[in-house]
Amino acid sequence: MNFYDERILPHVINCTCGMKAIERQRGKVVPLAKGEVLEIGMGSGLNLKYYNPEKVSKVWGLEPSLGMQRKAEKNLSESPVPVEWLVAGCEAIPLPDDSIDTVMLTYVLCTIPDWETALKEIRRVLKPAGKLVFCEHGEAPEPNVRKWQNRINPMWKKIAGGCNLNRPIPKMLIDGGFSIDDLQQHHVPGPKIATYQYYGTCR
Repeated sequence: MNFYDERILPHVINCTCGMKAIERQRGKVVPLAKGEVLEIGMGSGLNLKYYNPEKVSKVWGLEPSLGMQRKAEKNLSESPVPVEWLVAGCEAIPLPDDSIDTVMLTYVLCTIPDWETALKEIRRVLKPAGKLVFCEHGEAPEPNVRKWQNRINPMWKKIAGGCNLNRPIPKMLIDGGFSIDDLQQHHVPGPKIATYQYYGTCR
């Protein structure tokens, strides 16, 4: 990775993903986790404070960016649950089949290039009775907003670490082999091109 990706981008992502509206969304979904958890793209560890230590035994933090891992040091030191890094991409998760109770996806599905393979890998490691918990931003329902999402997306991806503004999150999850049990969706405060939220659970 280049200097921007390793030294600048982690600070940008930490600031944008730590905004109050986004933190409120994390507070809704992360407490749903239980058992042994795999967090995809753990980044700077912004979710850690929301895990319930009475329900969660361990969190595996999948994160390929060393810059993001460095940024996570403070949150790791204050984590209420044990955490172990997995330095890998989500297209090849270094965990056994049927080994995870909960997979946590928060603001990461927008960035994964090969999301089909990633979701296949998530299905592989998730126990048959396990749960996928997700909170993502994506394609907005308003035609005019979608038009601007599509127009801006190529430039946005270059400066935002591969983040896509316009991914149809529910369709991606279903196409990836998941059944959605619960789905909430709405805008949160901020620019409409980047604030349409999808969150809920899958199996």
